[in-house]
Amino acid sequence: MQDRFTPTPQIPSDEISRIGVFDSGVGGLTVLQEIYRQLPHESVLYFGDTARVPYGTRSAAEIIKFTRQTLDWMVSQRVKMAIVACNTSSALALDTVRDEYDLPILGVVLPGARAAARQGQRIGVIATPATVASNAYLTAIGEANPHAEVWQVACPEFVPAIENNRLAEPSTLAIAKEYLQPLLARSIDTLVYGCTHYPHLEPILRKFVPESISFVNPAIAVVTAAAKELNLLGIHSRRPAQPTTFVVSGDPAQFAQLATQWLPARPVVEQIVLPTVPVA
Repeated sequence: MQDRFTPTPQIPSDEISRIGVFDSGVGGLTVLQEIYRQLPHESVLYFGDTARVPYGTRSAAEIIKFTRQTLDWMVSQRVKMAIVACNTSSALALDTVRDEYDLPILGVVLPGARAAARQGQRIGVIATPATVASNAYLTAIGEANPHAEVWQVACPEFVPAIENNRLAEPSTLAIAKEYLQPLLARSIDTLVYGCTHYPHLEPILRKFVPESISFVNPAIAVVTAAAKELNLLGIHSRRPAQPTTFVVSGDPAQFAQLATQWLPARPVVEQIVLPTVPVA
């Protein structure tokens, strides 16, 4: 594998108005959907690190390195803002790398935690093992609402099930019931998607999660925060949005096929090659 990025086609050299969104795979599409809804004039460069998905079982050192590599590339593409749509990267890397870049960088954990703290008192968080181990949601919700009770469950099988298009399989429903049972036993009133992949599971979760439990999707909250930041900095788009550019580090055809079910049309996807990262 080559030791530098391959050029990304079809990105005009004078284009500086894009928002960069990145995730380990298709999870960030939940953020992209919210950008389409809340910020219809904004153009987007979407990167999925599909060659290295899932992130949630990796070490903090790997996650920090992956995040730096992606942000380095996005800066080279002259994005005006970056949204770290991956909860694992937001929890483990964002505080470390944010000050290294001269552009606004938003993560999903803090906006999502604040939304949950406003919404509930008995809060369950489902997330990747790395995000749960970081206690990022536990800490952020506690700071926003010290009276809230918070329980977390690590869900290592969810991202592979989504990335491998196994949502319709009975085993995915069985796994979901197993993961959520401890939270339902606590009589939670709010459930936080602590991974941007997880809103893709909502049709499954709604089969057995009581209607009285409200769901918090941090993708909604982070795009609301991005809108405020764009206006505050005066860098919101004043012209029509350009078509979204989709780039992945793995198989573009596989990503396109999987992503089609959540997008208005089948995306055109290009591949870039990122430097290899030795296992820590």
